[in-house]
Amino acid sequence: MSRRSWPFVLGGLLIALLLAGVVSNYASAHPDGLDSSLLKGCTVNAEGEITGGSCPAQKSQRHELSDSPLADYGVRGISNGFLSTGLSGVLGVLLTFALGGGLFWLARRRGPAPAGASAAPGGGPAGTDRPASRAGSAG
Repeated sequence: MSRRSWPFVLGGLLIALLLAGVVSNYASAHPDGLDSSLLKGCTVNAEGEITGGSCPAQKSQRHELSDSPLADYGVRGISNGFLSTGLSGVLGVLLTFALGGGLFWLARRRGPAPAGASAAPGGGPAGTDRPASRAGSAG
C-alpha cells in the first residue's frame, strides 16, 4: 500500500469505528421487515413475546450460536446496553478490518514479474515475431 493511501484507510477505519461504537446504539429497536412479516397474525406483548394468534414466528427455534459472546448485537457479560452494543460493533469492525487486511496482504503482488514472463514466445515484444530492437536503433 502506498503512503498516500494510509490516511484514507485509517480515516475510513475511524469513521467505521465511530458508527459502530456510537451511532449503532441509535438504530431502530423496532423489528425489521422480515421480523414484522413473520409476526403477522400473532398478538405480541410489550416484551415482544407472542401471546396469541397464529404466525410463522411461533415455529422459530433458538439459533445454535445464540450463546456466543457477540450474539444479539451485544457482548455477553456486559449489563450496560449502550456499552455492550457499542463494544460489539467496534469488535465486529476490527475483526472485519483484520480479516480483510489479511486477505489483501496475502493476495498482494510480491514483487516484479520474472524477466521474460511478459515476452512473446519468439523473444520479441508480445504480438510480434521478431526480436526486440535495441534502444536507440532505427529498427
